[in-house]
Amino acid sequence: MSGINDFVIKFATVNGSGSASANTMVAKTLFRMGIPVSPKNIFPSNIQGLPTWYEVRVSEAGYLARRDGIDLMVAMNPQTYAEDLAEVVPGGWLLYDSSMPRIWPRDDITLLPIPIAHICAKQWTDARQRQLFKNMVYVGALVELLSMDMEALKGVISDQLKGKEKLMTANLQAVQLGRDYAREHFSCPLSIHARPAEGAKGKIMVTGNDAGGLAAVYGGATVCAWYPITPSTSLAEAYEKYARRLRVTKEGKRLYGIVQAEDELAAIGVAIGGGWNGARSFTATSGPGISLMSEFLGLAYFAEVPVVLFNIQRGGPSTGMPTRTGQPDIISCAYASHGDTKHVLLFPSNPTEVFSMGAEAFDLAELLQTPIMVMSDLDIGMNDWMTDPFTWDDSREQSRGKVLSAEQLEAFKTVKGKPWGRYLDVDGDAIPYRTLPGTHPSMGSFFTRGTSHDEYARYTEDGRIHARVIDRIRRKFDTAATVVPKPEIETRDKNSKVGIIYFGATRPAVIEGLDELERTGVRLNAMRLKAFPFNEDVKAFCAAHDQIFVLEQNRDAQMRSLLITEADIPATKLIPALSYDGMPTTAAFVRKTVLAHLQPEKAAAAE
Repeated sequence: MSGINDFVIKFATVNGSGSASANTMVAKTLFRMGIPVSPKNIFPSNIQGLPTWYEVRVSEAGYLARRDGIDLMVAMNPQTYAEDLAEVVPGGWLLYDSSMPRIWPRDDITLLPIPIAHICAKQWTDARQRQLFKNMVYVGALVELLSMDMEALKGVISDQLKGKEKLMTANLQAVQLGRDYAREHFSCPLSIHARPAEGAKGKIMVTGNDAGGLAAVYGGATVCAWYPITPSTSLAEAYEKYARRLRVTKEGKRLYGIVQAEDELAAIGVAIGGGWNGARSFTATSGPGISLMSEFLGLAYFAEVPVVLFNIQRGGPSTGMPTRTGQPDIISCAYASHGDTKHVLLFPSNPTEVFSMGAEAFDLAELLQTPIMVMSDLDIGMNDWMTDPFTWDDSREQSRGKVLSAEQLEAFKTVKGKPWGRYLDVDGDAIPYRTLPGTHPSMGSFFTRGTSHDEYARYTEDGRIHARVIDRIRRKFDTAATVVPKPEIETRDKNSKVGIIYFGATRPAVIEGLDELERTGVRLNAMRLKAFPFNEDVKAFCAAHDQIFVLEQNRDAQMRSLLITEADIPATKLIPALSYDGMPTTAAFVRKTVLAHLQPEKAAAAE
């Protein structure tokens, strides 16, 4: 059984009941007590009234991965009582509304019955108030049961009700009713409870989509075009929110443009148009949007127009699981569009990296003159994460890459020894020089086309010229490998020939999983991929290990396929470790997968 500052609490409620706000208050109160927390919102993708869940893992050790087994279940939805009850670990607790008599078919857990509906009916006559304040009553009970800091909770409630201060008194009244009932009827606190700690000090709580919106502002984006799709919508909304604060002059002039387009294809088209005109432009979408945007992505790749795309991945294929997480878009993004294309992908592992990589993506897009895709996912994008504060160097200047001024255009032949051509490689890095509309009254114009062209942007159907151009664009990918973020390598045993490769939101599960494996005597070295294309460090890590687990959240081992195809890693070395049930990966999954391969007999005995 877990203990002080080490437990998992889960709320089983109904979508649209107002419970989300109350549940978030619990997580943020624990966080303000200095305790590392990891909340996960598990919600339906369609209508009000369906089951929804909210988990909060509390770990003073700082583990942020989702954990199997629930220590305390707050069961507020009769529709899901059976499955909610089954998740409670032996010796755990179940808090429920006992206004209606219930029989629970388990004798290995402790029941915490509270007549919440009756309490609210006595206090409030308005039906909506009764419903909303039910949530605050169980929050109040948890204050006593978990020894939560009441002053910290008051601060959280005050922040959440900013602009609605009249509701503060009633919410605190509901909290007090829950506290009084818990003190009178239960032994408080429970053996699992909270106490002030230091692990969360200096950290922030933020979603990846908020981080992405801010990244776009700091990255210099002035054009956002988007079409609503779960789970990316809140990123575009965050950009607009921050741009209203940071991109409006004192005179009220907006220094940004945001367009909600009629569909995904139009959204990426507008963003590419902005990039062609010299603006830093982006869009945000998810897997189905990637499919629809592919043709335009191919145009941007071949015409070499900079643009940034935030892909907040979800379960697929087709409509898939709109409110479940995954990493199923690796291949579709790496090779988006028909024909021979390869795109640059960045893999942040938390909101802090969504911010830093998201801002960097705009520099990379202009440096490489190509689409850059930031591969987030629903877990990072829509859940609150405890993470490091964002940092920014105010002296940092935007890197616009090879953009010619009028003076540089006039001197180009003298300096470079050749007349300027839009798609001409004169430096040997496969990146040509570009101009922006209106740069020069008579020089620097060219025809932007998706059809085959030569180095001077002239139409051609000569296959040899076409091959020469697309070979040069492919070599640009070699340059990209030298400028994208390098992988993060952790050597736990320099003599070990076993490793694990992972990326994105699986990082917390891997960190904890490797610790658990080490306690059993199994040590793995680890490499976290931060970008595609792969650089020489990736190849060196793979060469140094005989067996390498590749952890990813999709069915078809897509990252493993990229490693085989693009880095020439022998397939026999790469062991798929695939988690694709739509839930964030757990340390238990990492541990069991590794042991099942390395120590099958021991793993079978442990089941």
